[in-house]
Amino acid sequence: MQLAPLIPARKTLAAALLAVACAHPAWALVSFEEVKRDFRSSDTAVLDRNGELLQRVRTDPTVRRGQWTALADVSPALRTAMVLSEDKRFYEHSGIDWRAASAAAWGNLWNTRTRGASTITMQLSGLLDEDLRRNSGGRSFTQKIGQTVAAAQLERNWRKDQILEAYLNTVPFRGEIVGIDALSRTLFGKAPSGLDAREAAVASALVRAPNAKPAVVAQRACEVLRAMEPQQKTDCEALDMFTSAAVQRKAFEANEGIAPHAARRVLRELRDANAGAAPTPALSQRPKEKDREVGVRTTLRAPLQRFALDSLQRHLRELRERHVEDGSLVVLDNATGEVLAWVGSSGPLSQAAEVDGVTALRQPGSTLKPLLYGQAIAERRITAASLIEDSSAQISTASGLYIPQNYDRRFKGPVSARTALAASLNVPAVRTLVMVSPESFARELRAAGLPLRESGDYYGYSLALGSAEVSLLSLTNAYRMLANGGRYGTTTLTARPPVPADKTKTSAPPLLDPRAAFIVGDILSDPNARTRTFGLDSILSTRFWTAVKTGTSKDMRDNWAVGWSQRYTVGVWVGNASGESMWDVSGTSGAAPVWAEVMRFLHAREPSRAPAPPPGLVEARVSFGPGADGNPLEAARSEWFLQGTEQPLFALDTGMAADTVSARITAPTDGTIIALDPDIPPLRQRVRFDSEGRGVQWRVDGKPFARGNSVQWFPWPGRHVIELVDASGKVVDQRRLEVRGAGVVTKSARR
Repeated sequence: MQLAPLIPARKTLAAALLAVACAHPAWALVSFEEVKRDFRSSDTAVLDRNGELLQRVRTDPTVRRGQWTALADVSPALRTAMVLSEDKRFYEHSGIDWRAASAAAWGNLWNTRTRGASTITMQLSGLLDEDLRRNSGGRSFTQKIGQTVAAAQLERNWRKDQILEAYLNTVPFRGEIVGIDALSRTLFGKAPSGLDAREAAVASALVRAPNAKPAVVAQRACEVLRAMEPQQKTDCEALDMFTSAAVQRKAFEANEGIAPHAARRVLRELRDANAGAAPTPALSQRPKEKDREVGVRTTLRAPLQRFALDSLQRHLRELRERHVEDGSLVVLDNATGEVLAWVGSSGPLSQAAEVDGVTALRQPGSTLKPLLYGQAIAERRITAASLIEDSSAQISTASGLYIPQNYDRRFKGPVSARTALAASLNVPAVRTLVMVSPESFARELRAAGLPLRESGDYYGYSLALGSAEVSLLSLTNAYRMLANGGRYGTTTLTARPPVPADKTKTSAPPLLDPRAAFIVGDILSDPNARTRTFGLDSILSTRFWTAVKTGTSKDMRDNWAVGWSQRYTVGVWVGNASGESMWDVSGTSGAAPVWAEVMRFLHAREPSRAPAPPPGLVEARVSFGPGADGNPLEAARSEWFLQGTEQPLFALDTGMAADTVSARITAPTDGTIIALDPDIPPLRQRVRFDSEGRGVQWRVDGKPFARGNSVQWFPWPGRHVIELVDASGKVVDQRRLEVRGAGVVTKSARR
C-alpha cells in the first residue's frame, strides 16, 4: 500500500528535471579543458629560465590548492579508494546511480541511515557551478534537481577519466585544503603519485567528513581499507594512530625553495604590471615540456642560485665568531641586465631572514671610488698616472673640519691615481672628490641608478668614502655600467624580447666616457696596483680576467665585494641586518671570498678576456720623478690615457703632478649662511674667499669680482653664487651662500 504513490512521483520527477533543464540550459556545458585551464593554485611556482622550480610562494591565503594533477599521476590506490568510498558504480552509471537513489529513497521512507545517492559526477557538477554548491543548510530541492541534470550533461560531454581527474583536483578535503595535490603534500609530504593504500584510505575518508575528529576519519578509513584489501587483515588501531598524526601535519610549507626574495620581487612586479592578469605565455610553462611545473619564469639560473646560496651560507658559518650573520648576493648578465642569481639573505643563519639584502639600503664604503675616479678621468681632471697626495688633510665643511683617514691609519705620500684606486686609499679619493665636487658626483651616481636620498652637498666629501646609502642591486648594476663601456641599462628578473640589431645602434649615449670606463676596469684588474693594501697573493686575483673592488663602511657595519668579468657582474654584501658592527672583518676576509667562488663557478668552462680599448685611448710609457728618498715614486710602466692627456713624466714639481692641486674654492663652504650684525658698520663686515690653483679669478652672481687666491667680499642680503674661474675662463668650482640681515652696502663697496 505504501508503494503506489511512487509511480506518479517518477512522472513528477521527470517533469521537474525537464523544467529545470529548460530553465538552466547552460549547466555543465563547460568543457574539461576550460576547467583545467581556469584552475588556479593557491601557490605560485617561481621557475628558473629553464623551467626548474626555484620557489613556491603562497599567493591565495583563502584556500590551499596545489598544482593540477593528471589522473595518470595519481596513485592507483587513491583512485580505487576514492571510487570505493564515494561511487562504487562510477564506471557503470551515466551520471546518476539509480540503484543508489532507490536505496536512499527506501531508506528515507523507513528512516534508515544509508550512504546517499550523490555520485562523483553529481558532486563534481556541484563543485563546478556556484549555483549548485552546497551551503550550510544543505542543497535545496531545485539545486538537487539541477545537480542531477548537470551530472547527466557532464557524462554526455566528458569521458570518465576526465570526470575523475577534475573531481580529484577540485574536491575539498580538510580545512582549507582543496584538491589531491595539496592534500598529499600537506598531510603526507609527497606527491599524489606516491600515496599507498593506507594513505589513500585516509584521503578518501576525508571527502565524506572533512572536518571530523581524527577518530571518526580513522574509522571511515578503516572501512575503505578493508574494502580495498579484503584478503588482508586491517589493523584499525594502527590506522587510527597514523590518521591522528597525518591530519595534524603541515608539511606543505607556504613558502619553500631557494629564492624567496627574488620570487616575491618578481611576483610583485608582475602584479603591478598586469594588475592581476594571468601570467603571459612567455612566462608560463610551454605546452609540450615534461617534468616541468606551470609557473612564472624568471631569468635566474637554478644551478647558479644553489651554488651562490651554499657558498654564502658556508662562508658566513666561518665568520660566525666574528659577529657576522647576514649576507646577500646578486649576479647580473652584462649584456642583457638579466638577474642570474639573487640571494637576499643567509636564511636560517639570520635573525632577519625576511629582510632582502639585495634591495636594502646600506653604506657602500669604498665601492663608490671607481665611479668617482671614472668621472674625474672623463672630465680630464686626472689621468691614471696623475700623482695625488696621500697625506693628512683637513678640509673645511659647513659642519667643521673633515679629516679623512686611510684604512690602516697610515699615509703613503704622493701616489698615482692607479695606485690610489686599486689600493683603496681614502685621502686621495677625497682629494679627487674636491676636484669633482660632491654635488656633481652625486648627480652622476643618481644617473647610474644609485638611490641617493640627499644632495651631494648634504653628504659632503665623505661621499667619496661611501657615506650615502645604496642597495646591492643598484651598486652592482652601476658596476655593470662600467663593464659595458659606460652604458647604463636597467636590470630585470623576467625575460625581455631580444633587441633588433638595427635598433642597438640608436641607443642612448654612454653615461660615462667609454675610455674612462675602460681605464677604471684596467686599474681594478691590475694585481700589481693593489699590492700596497692587499699584497701580491690576494683573494681578489683570479686566473681569468676580472675587475673588482671591495669596500667597508663606517664602524665595520658593511663589507662589500663588487666586480665584473667579460660576461658577468657579481656583487656580494656581508654584515648584520640589525646594523651591528662586525669584528675584525676586512675587505678580503668578508665578502671577497664569496665573490671569488661565484666568479670561479661562472667561468669554470667559460673564458673571460680583457676588453678591447675603445677609440680615443692612447697607451704610452710613463716614468715618475723622485720622492723624498730620492727613488722614483713609482716604477715606470705603460699607461692608458685619454688622447691629449698623455705625458712621459710625472713628478712633484712638474706636469700633471702640479695640476692635481686643481683650482678649487677652499673657503667658504657650500651652503654657508652669513648673518649681518647691525652693531658693526657694514663696511667692516667682510667675507673672505680662499682658493687653490693658478691664474684664478672670482665671479659673484655671474659678474667678475676679483683676481687672486684670497680676496675679501662685502656681503649684502640675499642668496648668492660664488664662482671660481680658471685662466681659460672655465668655471672650475662654485659655492652657494646666503646673507641674512639688513646691512646697507654702497655700490662702491659692492665693487
